[in-house]
Amino acid sequence: MNEDVLAELVRALQRGESAALVTIVSAQGSTPQRSGAKMLVFADGRTLGTIGGGCYESDALWKAIEALRTRAPRLVRYDLTDDFAEESGLICGGQMQVYIEPIEPAPDLYIVGAGHVAQHLAATARPVGFRTHVLDDREKFANRERFPDADEIVVDSIPEWLGRAVLALNAYVVVVTRGHRYDLDALRALASRDLRYLGLIGSRAKVARICDALVAEGMPLERLLGVHAPIGLDIGAVTPEEIAISILAELVAVRRGKMAEPHVAAASLQWKRMPSAVTQE
Repeated sequence: MNEDVLAELVRALQRGESAALVTIVSAQGSTPQRSGAKMLVFADGRTLGTIGGGCYESDALWKAIEALRTRAPRLVRYDLTDDFAEESGLICGGQMQVYIEPIEPAPDLYIVGAGHVAQHLAATARPVGFRTHVLDDREKFANRERFPDADEIVVDSIPEWLGRAVLALNAYVVVVTRGHRYDLDALRALASRDLRYLGLIGSRAKVARICDALVAEGMPLERLLGVHAPIGLDIGAVTPEEIAISILAELVAVRRGKMAEPHVAAASLQWKRMPSAVTQE
């Protein structure tokens, strides 16, 4: 059964679906399953495999779903002699510890714009586990020579491609285009979507102008409050290489659950204001 669980986990990751792997890591006394027994849990409650059944397996299932939401692993102890176990008749006289590990597929990073910052970001993001996709309407910038390791390079109209693209819920999108108009087009196409991360490069003033323009068009304010802008951790970055590092650091912080709140700067007092990390490319 464990082989089936692991094989299904591989298939889930290949199709871009997250799952939590629940494993008995220690068992003492009489327990329904021994160390190494595994169960796979998906966000919608589907399961494969078992760690022994009963109310403690149900409890582990809900803890696994929560782990998928928080992206944080946890170690849980069950005592099969207590009232918790008695509810399902599993008075076995044993104890066990269960490790619940949320496992995600390699996330997709869409880099909108293929300038110098994008080039360095793509080169550094792939080794840390992101699948990189580069989009620009200029073939002389978006090409295999400049992005040799990118998983995908798209040369197309930025608003048109974004308008028809299907992006996963765990996708990360970094907008680093060459001008105000393209940034506005990109944010118009993306801000209404549910994404793991959406970030926009630029000064506070530029970000404010773009956000205020979108609000004037009817974009709900709460959608823009989910944007990371100005993009990147404030490390004093100046060069394209340093700016790419600051952006990647923010992406990793979001991926590892170390950054919960986006930050958006805009002209009016209703917007949050944060120090600018990077400036327009």
